[in-house]
Amino acid sequence: MADALSQVLRSVRLAGGVFLDVRLTAPWAVTSHITADDCRPLLANPAQVIGFHVVLAGRMLAKLDGEPVREVQAGEIVLFPRSDVHVLASEPGLRPVAGHELVQPSPGGGLARIVHGGGGEPTHLVCGFLGCEEHGSPLIAALPRMLSLDVRKGTSHDWIEASVRFAAAELVAGRLATSDVMSRLSELLLVEAVRQYVASRPGDAEGWLRGLADPYVGKALALIHDGIERPWSADALAREVGMSRSAFVDRFTGLIGQPPIRYLTACRLQTACLQLRETDRPLARIAFDVGYDSAEAFSRAFKRQYGRSPAHWREADGHA
Repeated sequence: MADALSQVLRSVRLAGGVFLDVRLTAPWAVTSHITADDCRPLLANPAQVIGFHVVLAGRMLAKLDGEPVREVQAGEIVLFPRSDVHVLASEPGLRPVAGHELVQPSPGGGLARIVHGGGGEPTHLVCGFLGCEEHGSPLIAALPRMLSLDVRKGTSHDWIEASVRFAAAELVAGRLATSDVMSRLSELLLVEAVRQYVASRPGDAEGWLRGLADPYVGKALALIHDGIERPWSADALAREVGMSRSAFVDRFTGLIGQPPIRYLTACRLQTACLQLRETDRPLARIAFDVGYDSAEAFSRAFKRQYGRSPAHWREADGHA
């Protein structure tokens, strides 16, 4: 499943970073909302933002309207895939203050900081984000509104915990805050969080996540995202995963919500949008890169999906 997740994330082009060092002492309560502004300068106009908090020391309660209160301790990370407004607190029943009003720029040019509280038990966390410029990621749409990751658990906990602590120390010192290293670490943390979430609720996972956890459909998703330019057919995918065509199409459609080739087409066109925005490659080259035999076939498929030709989409600054 992790391989399929990694391929999906790579196709979505998530960028990540950490922007805030937070030192709190009990009693305290703050309202938090990670916005598109926090993603700059990594992403100029993110369509989707996942906010997260890494608890380095101490503990806190995380509260989201409509969700149970969750306790988060040192060595754990809490993520908000919809970037909903939430409350972080040392104990229940406290009136929160707006977190953005407490932010202070670092005098040395490093991470911005919050230092707040009543002088009691300390809690130290860093706040970060994952963002993308594309709407409609199947992964992000399938995630719950709040997701936690205990880096002390699982087969990969040693390197995750070591990486988080190393990165946090560098970030607090004002280094790596907008680097590729932090983007990669943020992506790996999300992969591990989703893996733990699906493993803990195998019977409850729905839709795309359930498909990702399925040994046959998950393998097909990894194949698609790892090679969207390949001339996949339903027959070819079925053979690769070891199923008959009819059984595979039924299984894939039932879990993902659309047939495999329609899903493949959507992935190809999303990747084409990224290339149109980020490169000056000619349309024929982009068509070939995403699996079309000709620029004409690519243009027809693109116009059906987005209502305009690839050339017009690119001229309009790449925003469909």
